[in-house]
Amino acid sequence: MLAILSDIHGNLPALQAVLADAKAQGCTRYISLGDVAGYYAEPGACIDLLRELGVPNVLGNHDSYITLDENCPRSRVVAEIINFQKSALSNEQVDWLKASHPFIRQDDCLFVHGGPEDPRDQYLYTISRDKIPADVRLLFSGHTHVQVLADFGPQRYCNPGSVGQPRDGDSKAAYAILMDDQIRLRRVAYDIDRTALAMKAAGFEPFCYENLYKGAQIGGRVDRVNIIHTSE
Repeated sequence: MLAILSDIHGNLPALQAVLADAKAQGCTRYISLGDVAGYYAEPGACIDLLRELGVPNVLGNHDSYITLDENCPRSRVVAEIINFQKSALSNEQVDWLKASHPFIRQDDCLFVHGGPEDPRDQYLYTISRDKIPADVRLLFSGHTHVQVLADFGPQRYCNPGSVGQPRDGDSKAAYAILMDDQIRLRRVAYDIDRTALAMKAAGFEPFCYENLYKGAQIGGRVDRVNIIHTSE
């Protein structure tokens, strides 16, 4: 059984809870769809956990802000958090992020962070069959932080949701399990207070983490993904 994780974003308590649940479900393999870094205070410990398990990681946009010596062009708050993380991560942890894959292809399954057209930074807020490449049966992506499973006949799309910052109005950490041809979506409660305390200890204001209690973006916005089924 394969556990598919995405958008951990330095949220160690959420990752620990998801890994414990995945083990209890019988998972023995893992894939990370990227953004291990970004948003919260403990990206190094999250990287170390994934390294210990031998988890392959797809490069996310937040990961690339660190590995490519860039920063977030969309948010001053996120840029400040990235700067904090750059100073907190060890060289070995950064090297692990640098070894991330642009995408992972396993037979007719494609694993990306964003989408097929831009694996790092495409947002799939609308999903339909034409968004899935013709030679792909199962497409897995993250980035929107919204848990989705859509069936288009022979093709399916899954966003496992975000481990570290769900944005679909559910504060529980999200991930997915792939067993043979079956996909299961999972939600796991975790100790959000621990994440908030770690952010507070690192010097960040409540604005940066109070959204976790609501399952929302920083600022409080809840997102959704539209699934479009068209007739043949």
